[in-house]
Amino acid sequence: MDKIESFKVDHTKISQGMYISRIDADIVTYDIRMVKPNTPPFLEDAGLHSFEHLLATFVRNSAHGKNIVYAGPMGCRTGFYLLVRGISHQAALNLVKDAMDYIANFEGPLPGSSEAECGNYLCHDVNAAKQYAKRMIPILQNWKVEDLAYKA
Repeated sequence: MDKIESFKVDHTKISQGMYISRIDADIVTYDIRMVKPNTPPFLEDAGLHSFEHLLATFVRNSAHGKNIVYAGPMGCRTGFYLLVRGISHQAALNLVKDAMDYIANFEGPLPGSSEAECGNYLCHDVNAAKQYAKRMIPILQNWKVEDLAYKA
């Protein structure tokens, strides 16, 4: 079998930040890298799960909601993928920055966290999700479209 594109990226050169992972026709996949690869501690399951609920809810309810294809975690627990169509790189970057602010300051019941709504409803940690977002805010604060390219 052919090696998939994400395995062709040199993970020893990726830092925390936001990157264009790939472009397939009209769908852009962004790599929201919250932990440097192969550098523990990784995102823990309950916090990652709550972050996913908050990120997906925020981006799908944003002005770009109809352009969101997918927002979900990486299996390696170092970040999230955001797949979009029909929005600029700047708009995607702004959306992720706004999502981090939303998650960092989130108050109230976690969306989609009941037994009827979630397949693992007992595995959540909103406070950990908020901390993950708070750590990303200064990293992305001055991030520009030019920074979306992986560093060689």
